[in-house]
Amino acid sequence: MIVRPSLETDAPALAAIYGHHVLTGLASFEEVPPTAEDMAGRRAAVVALGLPYLVAEEDGTVLGFAYAGAFRPRAAYRYTVEDSVYVSPDALGKGVGRAVLSQVLADCETLGLRQVMAVIGDSGNAASIGLHQALGFEHAGVCKAVGFKHGRWVDTVWMQKSLNGGEARAPDAPGLALDGH
Repeated sequence: MIVRPSLETDAPALAAIYGHHVLTGLASFEEVPPTAEDMAGRRAAVVALGLPYLVAEEDGTVLGFAYAGAFRPRAAYRYTVEDSVYVSPDALGKGVGRAVLSQVLADCETLGLRQVMAVIGDSGNAASIGLHQALGFEHAGVCKAVGFKHGRWVDTVWMQKSLNGGEARAPDAPGLALDGH
């Protein structure tokens, strides 16, 4: 398995993996899977900010993906990102999520970012919560019953990881170029 930057041509695989989770799980609060074109646009927006959008691949097949997106649009958030990670149902439990998310975190650290937020759908999502804990994230809170999907109320679990010393000192990098005021 290799981890590499995603390409525009990966959009169909990204859409298939993410679409599975949209339709069958609670990790995403979307209810209608985005098209490959939608995923290409979302990927382009992340890449345009200079942020990592990576895939794990084996023998030419995309097994999963992870990326860091802007946490919020306001300028004061320019040192904080939100991670996302999704793995093909055929590759669950094989270390794909850990491999691709670990590289996203390393890339974010290289960019001088200070905080990574994980907003995990479903407080019962032991796999994602465990992955984030294993990579050094700490629990930051739970928002109870903020989504309604698949006939039930769903929580979000917030987790946070500091990079580059976090809040211990002032930033030494410019941060993300966000449009918000």
